[in-house]
Amino acid sequence: MAQEGAGGPERPELATAPADTAAGAPAGDPTLAPPPSTMPAAHVPEGALSEPVARTQGPVPSTALSMPQDLSPWGMFMAADRVVQAVLIGLALASLATWTIWLAKSLEILAASMRLRRALPTLLAAGSLEQADSALTGRRGPLVAMLRAARHEAASAPAEVYRGEGGGFLARVSSHLARIEAQAVRRLNLGVGMLATIGATAPFVGLFGTVWGIMNSFIGISEAQTTNLAVVAPGIAEALLATALGLVAAIPAVVIYNAFARWIAGYRARLADAAAAVERLASRDLDHRRLVPAVIARAAE
Repeated sequence: MAQEGAGGPERPELATAPADTAAGAPAGDPTLAPPPSTMPAAHVPEGALSEPVARTQGPVPSTALSMPQDLSPWGMFMAADRVVQAVLIGLALASLATWTIWLAKSLEILAASMRLRRALPTLLAAGSLEQADSALTGRRGPLVAMLRAARHEAASAPAEVYRGEGGGFLARVSSHLARIEAQAVRRLNLGVGMLATIGATAPFVGLFGTVWGIMNSFIGISEAQTTNLAVVAPGIAEALLATALGLVAAIPAVVIYNAFARWIAGYRARLADAAAAVERLASRDLDHRRLVPAVIARAAE
């Protein structure tokens, strides 16, 4: 009351005591702790905390489950596209044909070369067609066929040829020999042209399979919406398998074709030597048959 008279109306005191009391209270006193909040806690759905992580990882690629676990050639073949499988089967058959032709033609060319090599010295040592034919009795091959064709032409020649009144005997013999030589070489060349075809086309067929497989891989990448190497690598490996098999089929085919070309060229050269020897024997027989009647006529005079 004394303060009212002296300084005016009394001001109400601020209620700061509870706060000061709480601030100055001991930290461990449970009686002075603030009351618990009465507001309800927000409900957090289960799995909501992991949802952003799942969203950042992106969708699980659907092709990851279908990717082959076996990356061996057979496993990649079984998991490849139908078109790529057809390409791989075709290249495998081409490779099989290459090695089959190599085995068959090697034996054929080797046998023909050995027969000609053994018979050629006998032919060169003979003095007449009849003598050469007798020495080569029981043998077979184009050289024996040349001898028989020359003897047949000599036997069917008219008498005017041996008297020097007719011509064309040696030309007919040469024509027979040329046909026999061409037939023998053509027989050896059967199947060799397929090697050239395989060697020229197999790499491009394999490249077609690779392009087709890579196209399918890109389509799978677009559908999966991921560029993860574990997802992309198997499809690309399947595609590259076609190129590898194309090279496996083409390289041996080219090498074997060149080897056969050299062998057949050498065989043809030896066969040409044999044909020239037969022509010389035919010319010698012709001169002998012309000479004998002339000698007899001179002796009679």
